[in-house]
Amino acid sequence: MEEQQNSLTYEIIKAAVAGERWATEKVIAHYDSYIEELATVKERQPDGSVRTYVDEDMKQSIILNLLEKIPDFPLEKTERIAEEETNEGI
Repeated sequence: MEEQQNSLTYEIIKAAVAGERWATEKVIAHYDSYIEELATVKERQPDGSVRTYVDEDMKQSIILNLLEKIPDFPLEKTERIAEEETNEGI
């Protein structure tokens, strides 16, 4: 059920590209578990054990990169593809 709540719709993506804060927050929430996975670090301890943790600086850096790229999302191309798929279904 949580996945459904965090699913991205075309409207959310379009609003995020337009700079709507609520939409960019939904995009970040959608990718949060993936971002945490990317920012997870394994560090060998002096006693030989391995400590696994989420590097918060790395996580914030990934989020900032995502936020910088959202405005570059190719909406026009996506709209054409969606329109073609709709027309094929008719």
